[in-house]
Amino acid sequence: MNTWMLFLVVLVPCISGALTPVIPWKKRTHMMIYLETVVIINSILVWMMLFNRPTDAFTLVNFTGNLAISFQLDGLGTIFAGLVSFLWPLATLYAFEYMTKEHHEKVFFMFYTITYGVTLGISLADNMLTMYCFYELLTLVTVPLVMHTLTREAILASRKYLYYSIGGAAFAFIGMIFIIIYGINPNFVLGGVFDPATVALGKDIFLLVYVMAFFGFGVKAAICPLNSWLPQAGVAPTPVTALLHAVAVVKSGAFATMRLTYYCFGTEILRGTWAQYLIMAVVIFTIVYGCSMAVKETHIKRRLAYSTVSNLSYILFGVVIMTPVGLVGALSHMIFHAFMKICSFFCAGAIMHQTERHYVHQLDGFGRKMPKVFAIFTVSALALMGVPGLCGFISKWNLAEAAVESGNVLAYLGVGALLISALLTAIYMLTIVIRAYFPGSDFDYESISDVKDPNWMMILPLVVFVIGMVVFGLYSAPITNLLTAIAQGSF
Repeated sequence: MNTWMLFLVVLVPCISGALTPVIPWKKRTHMMIYLETVVIINSILVWMMLFNRPTDAFTLVNFTGNLAISFQLDGLGTIFAGLVSFLWPLATLYAFEYMTKEHHEKVFFMFYTITYGVTLGISLADNMLTMYCFYELLTLVTVPLVMHTLTREAILASRKYLYYSIGGAAFAFIGMIFIIIYGINPNFVLGGVFDPATVALGKDIFLLVYVMAFFGFGVKAAICPLNSWLPQAGVAPTPVTALLHAVAVVKSGAFATMRLTYYCFGTEILRGTWAQYLIMAVVIFTIVYGCSMAVKETHIKRRLAYSTVSNLSYILFGVVIMTPVGLVGALSHMIFHAFMKICSFFCAGAIMHQTERHYVHQLDGFGRKMPKVFAIFTVSALALMGVPGLCGFISKWNLAEAAVESGNVLAYLGVGALLISALLTAIYMLTIVIRAYFPGSDFDYESISDVKDPNWMMILPLVVFVIGMVVFGLYSAPITNLLTAIAQGSF
């Protein structure tokens, strides 16, 4: 397949999205057909590349020396690009129904579609400069989505998101310059791009730069203490928060830490150092902290946001184990969490869209009135808990296995954090489920007579997500084998 396809799939959503507010649509339906068609066609092109990967890179701009904007599809990029391109058409379909009660739809869908292209740019980046440029673009195109409603809360949330992202980017920029100047290869290479002899001359500086860059990219992955922007961003429309919390932004942060650790600095140099122990300690704390905050949060979307904070550090925990098995655990949870969390967020969005209820205590009896949504939400809750037979169990098992195999004492504490997190997840997720199905014998169902399931545009994506959770949970061998091959560098 021609290498220019690598850039085409990035360019098409960006141009198509930019044209959305310009085209004089006669009917809203025409705009919906246009956007869904563009997204589906682009996803088909991505999947064509996944099954017939270009062997060479595509260089868009060569500035000087080893500074270039170029694109390549390797094993790690295949996973992220495949995940994004599968979920985006479903998220767009859901957004059509959700946005019927919102204003400025054209502007919303412009940035929403451009975000698709920018996220693919991150996944297909061939070097740190390219990934960093699209990483920054991702901030710029998602800030308008966060502040879409233009309420005071939305504006404050978008400011905080912008400040945190810019601050994180400054630290990530230091890491990028360090890699470009001292790396022996400008492109991503599994195992790292540094000469061990060069690193030995100033190892503590090397490790300090790695820690700074990790926390810089970790801002979007909501690592403590840089996570407070994420719950506040829940004021955005649900299709946006689902992308922020499940697909585009937070997964880009996790993906960037994988590139940084395994493909730039290299685990052989990092493993066993103070940098690994420091980051692992923070990640383990974040796992427990996120779940603890979710337990006491009463707003539905903010509760799920704190759940995201915890689950993102599951992924980072796999990354900082710094073994091939750890990378398998991180990648598997990145994929499975995307399905679980976008499903639970879309269920919450459906509830809010249909009923204007936003708090857990307002959901009594909804299980009978919204049977489809709450049946699907229950499955996503069980998956997030790690119940066997669902995908969440597989990824948590992979992470625990990697921690035990590593022989790292601190990683053993991480396994304990995973168990504590599972218990707290059961509390904050099943609280919602129990309220919905068992409101009490004296509950007056007439008080929620207006509550009902949404239409097919919201239900269809939810059904696809729940099928994915079950299929991955019962038949995970193919995806696990693929991830193992990627972690070992044989794919």
